Amino acid sequence: MPEAGYYCSKKTDDICEDVCGEQTSRAALSMSRLRCALRGFDLKAFLLLFMGVPVLVFIIYLHGQKISYFLRPIWESPPKPFHTIPHYYHPNVSMERLCRLHGWGMRDTPRRVFDAVLFSNELDMLEIRWHELSPYVSEFVLLESNSTFTGLWKPFVFAGNRNRFKFVESRLTYGTIGGRFVTGENPFVEESYQRVSLDRLIRIAGIEDDDLLIMSDVDEIPSGHTIDLLRWCDEIPEKLHLQLRNYLYSFEFYLDDKSWRASVHRYQAGKTRYAHFRQTDDLFADSGWHCSFCFRRISQFVFKMKAYSHVDRVRFAYYLNPSRIQDVICRGADLFDMLPEEHTFQEIIAKLGPIPSLYSAVHLPSYILQSVDRHRYLLPGNCKRESG
Repeated sequence: MPEAGYYCSKKTDDICEDVCGEQTSRAALSMSRLRCALRGFDLKAFLLLFMGVPVLVFIIYLHGQKISYFLRPIWESPPKPFHTIPHYYHPNVSMERLCRLHGWGMRDTPRRVFDAVLFSNELDMLEIRWHELSPYVSEFVLLESNSTFTGLWKPFVFAGNRNRFKFVESRLTYGTIGGRFVTGENPFVEESYQRVSLDRLIRIAGIEDDDLLIMSDVDEIPSGHTIDLLRWCDEIPEKLHLQLRNYLYSFEFYLDDKSWRASVHRYQAGKTRYAHFRQTDDLFADSGWHCSFCFRRISQFVFKMKAYSHVDRVRFAYYLNPSRIQDVICRGADLFDMLPEEHTFQEIIAKLGPIPSLYSAVHLPSYILQSVDRHRYLLPGNCKRESG
């Protein structure tokens, strides 16, 4: 007889029936009831779930950013296409003919040109940029802060190396600004604060209506002939983004031609504001070079990785390991181990893996070749960097 108060269903399995049919201790009955309750439960499935969930969480922790970027075409639509304006140039064609080819007239005198940048520590890139633009720029404007966008203290690097840029001293408006050093703030807030300050410095430099203003980062270098064309031609657009050839680490690793944030403006007092986002649909084709993370020393790579607005990409401390950074540079791989930032699966798949090496140093900023002993690290076949 089963113990009083214990109900045994006819549908239970043999184990349950045996328990119900025998006089057993209360402890044994309790364990048997648990076994009855777990009747039909798949132990293998339980173990798979118990082990699989933590493994899945760990994989997402390691590669969640990659998964997110790969699925980007699903959750983010591509931006509106630019209206690309063809660019015509040859050194043996007259300026008047070039202006007419673009559908523009030619001025009697060229516009004044102001080149304005925020500066961090890119001394070599700044020197290459200013040598490229020097024949065409009326005033160079540079603002330097003692704070990175992420709120880290930094010295005034340009001030300590100003003698290196004597060739533009008579045309230089230089300003400094103290950092706010707000802990935990979005880096783009500090970046915006510095760009607003640069806007004021441009006005101090004496810019006037219809002068040309170049807005771009130091490593976004417009070609000299592009700026020369725009200062001489009449009826050009009031705002014009520049399509730049996109390089990574040096001019050995050509990424694509999708760099567009650099822009040229016909200045209008009270209306023109210094910015680094999309301001028009017009894009002037093949107008220069963007050499991102093109540094001489490994220490400069580490500094920028910790200092610029996308610091969230440094997800693990080993990303900053000097030997890893050197290996990544020579392979043309991604410093942050990220997938391509594209909006279609076709483009993402096409760019997977390291960037193939180029062996051409044709159509680069001329000063690199003029000072090749100092800037050889930017040319193909020279991926090794100094430690710093």
